[in-house]
Amino acid sequence: MSNFAKLSLGGLLGLLICVGVQAQQRWNLQQCIEYATQNSISIKQIQNQIRTSELTLKQNQFNRLPSVNASANGGIQFGRTIDPTTNSFNSQNIVSNSIALSANVPIYNGGRLKNNIALSRIDLEAIKYDAAFTANNIALSVAANYLNVLLAEEQLAIARTQLEQARLQLTQTEKLIEAGSRPRNERLDALAQVAINEQTAVDAENQVIIRYLALKQLMVLDPAQELLIERPQVIIPADSNPDAYVLETIFTGALGAQPQILAGLKRRESAEISIDVAKSGMLPSLSMYGNLNSYASSRAYNYTFERQRYSQTAFFNGQPINFEIENQVPVQAGKQAWTDQVNQNFGQNIGLQLSIPIFNNYRNHINIERAKINVIGVDLTNEQTRQQLKTDIQTAIANARAARRSLIAAQASEEASRLAFENAQQRFDIGTSNQLEFNTARNNLSRAQMDLTRAKYQYVFNVKQVEFYQGKKITLN
Repeated sequence: MSNFAKLSLGGLLGLLICVGVQAQQRWNLQQCIEYATQNSISIKQIQNQIRTSELTLKQNQFNRLPSVNASANGGIQFGRTIDPTTNSFNSQNIVSNSIALSANVPIYNGGRLKNNIALSRIDLEAIKYDAAFTANNIALSVAANYLNVLLAEEQLAIARTQLEQARLQLTQTEKLIEAGSRPRNERLDALAQVAINEQTAVDAENQVIIRYLALKQLMVLDPAQELLIERPQVIIPADSNPDAYVLETIFTGALGAQPQILAGLKRRESAEISIDVAKSGMLPSLSMYGNLNSYASSRAYNYTFERQRYSQTAFFNGQPINFEIENQVPVQAGKQAWTDQVNQNFGQNIGLQLSIPIFNNYRNHINIERAKINVIGVDLTNEQTRQQLKTDIQTAIANARAARRSLIAAQASEEASRLAFENAQQRFDIGTSNQLEFNTARNNLSRAQMDLTRAKYQYVFNVKQVEFYQGKKITLN
């Protein structure tokens, strides 16, 4: 294959690779956050808790409705037993069954139903705030890892640029050596510099792979799946001044917006209502009940009555008197139909049931005390949550201020290293400095550029973190 054919084939493959990369969808920050939130196991667990709480709320609402139940019994009696149709003992096998329909309607139960509905509704709201808090944590983690990927890619670009410059410098040095303008030992310094830059580029490539893997793991994305992210223009906020942040102002605003705080307030309401629920156990309860029932038996028969006459003699004053007596005698005429038995034995009852608690082993008193202790526990948890939020805001402000100082120092260092490198370049070009001095100046510039890039992304994230506590959405725009 000719060299031209090799070059053409290589160019075609390169073009296809470039087209494939450009055609592949790139993920922006918001898409990464949404995907991570949708696939988070923690979010799915909370969603299950939300569905369970919704069912609990529905059940408590439905508890205000009557309860209606139907029942049916059937069986065979052996040996000496009572005939349900005659209420007399016999020793025959009897097949019997019964049916019933009962209803119960709560009228008053000390406010338990009303309080349970309010309790379950507030618990549902608290769990929804928990879900929002978890989603916020995921968003912050995704944003941090997203910026880490951008940082790693930018540092890789710097490393590759430095490597390309080192290779060009090696080529130029070899030409100058061939022309007799530079000593031959400088070729070794140039080769060493290329090797150093190659190692730096490899390390930077490894960092890109590691940062992408961390982002995929957080998004619950298959590590084998290709992921490319958008590279927005990350601009250092010009109007941000961490030194002007006021802790109490940000903290006060966060108390009314952060979901973990709102969830704690809802649980405080729930704990207060739990006391009323416990107190309802000491109040009377009133309900209405009703019942429809009937039964049938294999021993039920239909009867007809026959007239029977017989003579009877009685004595009155010693004289016999004859008279006739007429009587109606039941005669069995066949088994009674099941439907007829059900109709004949149909019974109904309705009434009110009043229950007054008098003494229940101090159970109700202990439940009330437990509910009060739970209120204290919720207050302590909420105070701990507020303290943690204040600590997080303090840390975020301190990190933002420190990152700003690091950024200013990195900018000054990069500017100084750039001037030093330009001077070294000029001196090397006119032959007043050697290859080692030139490489040292370039390495210092490369290190300063990477430090500046790291400081820039760190400062951007710390500022975004403070803005998050101020209630702003996490974006890179």
